[in-house]
Amino acid sequence: MGTLRIVSHSEEAFRDRVAAGQLLAKELAGWRGQRVVVLGIPRGGLVVACELARAIDADLDIVLSRKLRTPGHEELAMGAVSEDGKVFLNDEVVTEMGISRNSSYLRREQEIQMQEIARRAELIRRVRPKVPIEGRVAIVTDDGVATGATMQAAVWAARQEHPSRLVVALPVGPEDTVSRLAQDADEVMCLRVPPYFAAVGQFYLRFGQVEDEEVLAILKEEYRRSQGK
Repeated sequence: MGTLRIVSHSEEAFRDRVAAGQLLAKELAGWRGQRVVVLGIPRGGLVVACELARAIDADLDIVLSRKLRTPGHEELAMGAVSEDGKVFLNDEVVTEMGISRNSSYLRREQEIQMQEIARRAELIRRVRPKVPIEGRVAIVTDDGVATGATMQAAVWAARQEHPSRLVVALPVGPEDTVSRLAQDADEVMCLRVPPYFAAVGQFYLRFGQVEDEEVLAILKEEYRRSQGK
């Protein structure tokens, strides 16, 4: 069980993802200069991650993991698959749902999610080679969480790469979800945990769709920055 830090229970909306990333950076300023890698969850999470990485002088990369969906309960993650094909299965969920590790469903679900990872990797790795995180502090971030299944998959996948410390940094999320994530990360920090939560978008004044082109532009620029350090 990792540490959990909730900064406030405010319902105030962020101006946009850039502002959310800047506020996260203020809370995580202590990590500056400590060889941190900030991992953004595509697509909106990368905008937040970029602001955080710039502020604490960290390397920026993207989490190309996918959750493995539980049959009949697709929002529930029974595991995750990482960019390099490593699979993590949540034994508790797999056992409770009666899923065989050798089932055709599980094999097919892995294939589906690896195909999507391959599609994204083909786009992204041309402009941003993968950043190794073994032995380094990894901060995983997004623009917020609701059920937390996508973030949980990202944390599981990042853990397979053996970072020295795995931190989850979030602008907003419901308290039960944020608390549950602390079971898988070394540290979870959330800026705002409002008492009434319906969707991440309700806590942003501007929450437009982030397109692949913007993701690629951010990664290309940050790669140039990292090469100039």
